[in-house]
Amino acid sequence: SSNLAFWEAVVSTQSTGDAMAAERVALDQDHAWQALHMAAAAACRGSTATGGTGSHGNAVLPKENTRSCSQICGETMFNKCDADVSISGYKGKATSYSQRLGHFYNYGCGSPGNQNAKFDEVKAGAGDVFNTMETGNWYYRFCCCRKG
Repeated sequence: SSNLAFWEAVVSTQSTGDAMAAERVALDQDHAWQALHMAAAAACRGSTATGGTGSHGNAVLPKENTRSCSQICGETMFNKCDADVSISGYKGKATSYSQRLGHFYNYGCGSPGNQNAKFDEVKAGAGDVFNTMETGNWYYRFCCCRKG
């Protein structure tokens, strides 16, 4: 009886540990997506002619791979497109001043640009934020939108 109680306690502890590990992975994914979104906002800020001025906050929206940012922005209250940014960054701390840390493009607002579905965050899996060039992803794309 005491052996059974011991093994039940071991299984319960292992289950609790597994659940905590799964919660940690989900939290890490959420933080990684948030960091990517913050980088997208900074990329938008640097890509706009006026630097994102105006009396309203501006918006970063996920870029659908088959549509232009003019179309995507135009369907929201942030109906003017300033840029279509594509960004990617390497994980880990920089170790030299010549180390490449990331990549960026501005495709412009008027066309879908590169239509690779891997660049579409909405179509990505939750864990895809951790993918790299070696593991199956290069960029995510975002629309830089403002109220017109």
